[in-house]
Amino acid sequence: NELFFIDRNILNTQLPTITEHSPASLIAFPFEESFPMKCEATGNPGPEFRWTKNGEDFDPYQDPRLITLDDSGTFIIPNNGNLTEFQGNYRCFATNKLGTAMSEEIEFIVPNVPKFPKEITEPIEVMEGQSVILECNPPKGIPPLQIYWMTMSLQHIEQDERVSMGLNGNLYFSNAIKTDSRRDYCCFAAFPRIRTIVQKNAMSSVSKHLLDFTNSLLERKPSLLTPTGKESHTYLVKGEDLQLECIAEGFPTPEVEWVKIGFHKLPERAVVESHGKLLTVEMVNEEDEGKYMCRAKNPHGEVVHYFYVTVEEPPEFEIEPQSQLVTIGADVVIKCVVKGNPQPSVAWRVNGQPLNDVPTSNRKILKDGTISIHNAKPENSAVYQCEATNRHGTILANANIMIMNIQPLILTENNLRYMAVEGKGAVMHCKVFSSPASILFSLSDPTRIVDPPRDLRVLAGTTIQFSCQAEFDPSIGDDFEILWEKDGMALNGIVFLDVPDPPEDVIHSEHNGRSVKLQWIPGDDHNSSITEFVIEFEESQHEPGSWRELMRVPGNHHSAQLKLHSHVDYRFRVYAINEVGRGRPSQATERYKTPASAPDKNPENIKIEGHLPHEMDINWEPLSPIEHNGPGLEYKVSYRRQGNGEDWKEHMVKRHSFLVKNTPTFVLYEIKIQAKNHMGWGPDPKIITAYSGEDYEHAFKLANTIDISLTVNALCIYWRLRSLLDSKKTHGDKHTLTFSGERNHAVVTGLRPFSEYSLIVMAFNSRGNGPGSHPVSFKTPEGVPGEVAAFSVTSIQKHKVTLTWSPPVDANGVIIGYILQYQLINDTEEQGSLMSLNISADSNKLHLQYLEALSKYKFYLRCCTQMGCGPAVSEERTTVPEASEYGISNQGWFIGLMCAIALLTLIVLIACFVNRNKGGKYSVKEKEDLHPDLESPGINDDTFCEYSDNDEKPLKSSQHSLNGDLKGGDSGDSMVDYGDEDAHFHEDGSFIGEYSGRKDRVSMEIKGNNQSTA
Repeated sequence: NELFFIDRNILNTQLPTITEHSPASLIAFPFEESFPMKCEATGNPGPEFRWTKNGEDFDPYQDPRLITLDDSGTFIIPNNGNLTEFQGNYRCFATNKLGTAMSEEIEFIVPNVPKFPKEITEPIEVMEGQSVILECNPPKGIPPLQIYWMTMSLQHIEQDERVSMGLNGNLYFSNAIKTDSRRDYCCFAAFPRIRTIVQKNAMSSVSKHLLDFTNSLLERKPSLLTPTGKESHTYLVKGEDLQLECIAEGFPTPEVEWVKIGFHKLPERAVVESHGKLLTVEMVNEEDEGKYMCRAKNPHGEVVHYFYVTVEEPPEFEIEPQSQLVTIGADVVIKCVVKGNPQPSVAWRVNGQPLNDVPTSNRKILKDGTISIHNAKPENSAVYQCEATNRHGTILANANIMIMNIQPLILTENNLRYMAVEGKGAVMHCKVFSSPASILFSLSDPTRIVDPPRDLRVLAGTTIQFSCQAEFDPSIGDDFEILWEKDGMALNGIVFLDVPDPPEDVIHSEHNGRSVKLQWIPGDDHNSSITEFVIEFEESQHEPGSWRELMRVPGNHHSAQLKLHSHVDYRFRVYAINEVGRGRPSQATERYKTPASAPDKNPENIKIEGHLPHEMDINWEPLSPIEHNGPGLEYKVSYRRQGNGEDWKEHMVKRHSFLVKNTPTFVLYEIKIQAKNHMGWGPDPKIITAYSGEDYEHAFKLANTIDISLTVNALCIYWRLRSLLDSKKTHGDKHTLTFSGERNHAVVTGLRPFSEYSLIVMAFNSRGNGPGSHPVSFKTPEGVPGEVAAFSVTSIQKHKVTLTWSPPVDANGVIIGYILQYQLINDTEEQGSLMSLNISADSNKLHLQYLEALSKYKFYLRCCTQMGCGPAVSEERTTVPEASEYGISNQGWFIGLMCAIALLTLIVLIACFVNRNKGGKYSVKEKEDLHPDLESPGINDDTFCEYSDNDEKPLKSSQHSLNGDLKGGDSGDSMVDYGDEDAHFHEDGSFIGEYSGRKDRVSMEIKGNNQSTA
């Protein structure tokens, strides 16, 4: 018992292990409130934490400005204006009596606000045709850096073959022209991660006296403005984007072309941009290394530049040091194999100290960097750290090495009872801890008959078959057999059927990366032909000991070509199936590990959720471990707003979710997720679309129902602003709803379709209402329209009628048309078939033809929107009989009556006319007698002085010029005689028609052929 408790205490001891720490770079963005420097660890006894800053001891507990946490190594740096004091490189150490674990180095970066230096730039004087370089020289800041050239009025400087911005931010003019002269060239540098844009003082490209020469342009062959020299070297990290540029000057403007030396064409992923001046290859790998050349040429010559591109890699573990529990006296080997370009340097530490500072006689470092501990002792127990570094980064791994002897200790409690379902498997635990590892023994499973033979009644002469299925412990192997008896006597000469024996000599061959050939020899089929073989696999990395089906082949096949996943340590086995059942599996093959490769697929079942306003939570189903195809699986999450042309925003994550913050409310996004491991990228991902978070949680239940989020004891006030068919907003009647109790949402009903509403929510209690929320506007979807207005049936004839109507008062959406239905409804019970017509939305009248005469019809009219058709309005009408076809206007008595009325009207008009003209002579007649018109045709007639109705008289409405054919001075009706001095005209020059010297009205007539005014 005493030994048991000693062993239990030893078992509970644990070397410290750091479980969480801050990333290698922690940037103090000015808009963040605080910055946690994380360090969490496990161990028994519980570890104590300490920090170093720039290699010196640093105690966060001694600085009252820092916030520390109990039982944790994490401390928090508040953003209180003195962040620069904390800038530096930190490392966390977790220590207990067994050893010390340490974290990677964490750099705390406090970015300065980038500023252009205050300087006065002299105008750049240039002759037309010469090259010009406007230097930007942006300040340093947190990448990425985005540079723009604009005018003072924020208009972008147009770029083309002649004018372009280089990767360094400078603005290059291959040859200047007169229109380049301006005084407000401005360079803007944007640092999106710190939300800062800075502007350089405006620059002038020319002075007022330059760029005005009349000399011909200076034609010349090209030369390079950037890069300089004949060749240059470019070093990139694998996965970065390669960008090579050549900007040339000359006149005419040079053209630039690119080649990769030794290849007929550029790589497929190479893209030439910026009018040929920029070559881009995204996410470079080793294949993109080599020698590239740009050539700038014009009619006067050419110039070339060579780029030597080298793709390098940061350190990466090929074999990471593993924690080990080793018995006293054993030899310990701790391997740490890394790769990278340039080759990383490897440094070993023990408990956070350099290995050479902690010497021991039985430990040495081999030539390949492996640590070897001979005849290990308990004092060799420690945390060993392997740290690999090259110019592209540093990686660190901790390995806990525990040296102890512990006799086998069964950790599972005794006398545990297990519940199991008959016919199903049961798992019984036997957890053991020991050093060295124990060998476990267990009792064999009992042998039992699970499917005994059943009684049969058969006809004489027919064949019968008995079945006996048994279960037994697989460890029995070939010692298992089934015996049959009849009436207590052994049966002889009878054919017994059984499941097939396990296949033998299962081997794999023809190894070709992810493909192998598996072969086997079938076992005894026990008088029942094998119908198929099932191939299973087990892998040692993710689910060791678990066998899963890989494929099936027909029973007459004794080999199969296997398609495998990458970076998996496989072993295989085969079992056979016949009509009796499934046989036992074969012995497992030797292991075969497939090489690593890029992922074959991308994540599926991507779900987008907007739990909060201005956020978009992206989740997906991760690749299963066996689908990783290699180490270092990550996911690239790319997203952008749909339809506005913005670039993809990309983030690399290792988990299977990502939260996008600061999104506009309920905006449609495009999202794609691509898998990546250390070997490369998965296939091109599919793009899905989804909306960002809503400003309030809502979902339309019906056309007139909306679900809103609210607080406990809430007052909801809403009102209708307008119909969406009307652009003018009005403040409609307010409606109020109250909600109480533990709830955070409510349903607002009774809303009108296709309308815009505004809504506020406020909390209330017994003291009154709290402040209201910001008004939220929302729109209800279309609904079915109301009844058609003013429906009538008119102009009823023998075979046709006219229907008129007006749109419904409540359209509830955009009207897409009307549906007219009609049928015979004569007094009998039988009704005619229902006829239908579709009518366009802009119609309000229909002439319906081809109806039966003297028949009663019922007409139904419905209005429709995209959501459906509204209720019908109906009218009943009867068409006229055959005799009514010509109407009353065709009847004889009617025609006679109309003729009589016309005749009487004519007689009355003649009588009135005669009576009017018998009023005596006009006073004008006397004037005519005194001043006769000698040219008048009737001057010598006897009737000249008499008034005659036979003379041609003008109609009142037939007005002509007052002059007519009268001659001046001879007029028989002179205005002088009638008070010429008082005569006047209207403003339009027409004569008023009354002589101002007379109070009585005067009529005038001029005899002869000339018509006069009346």
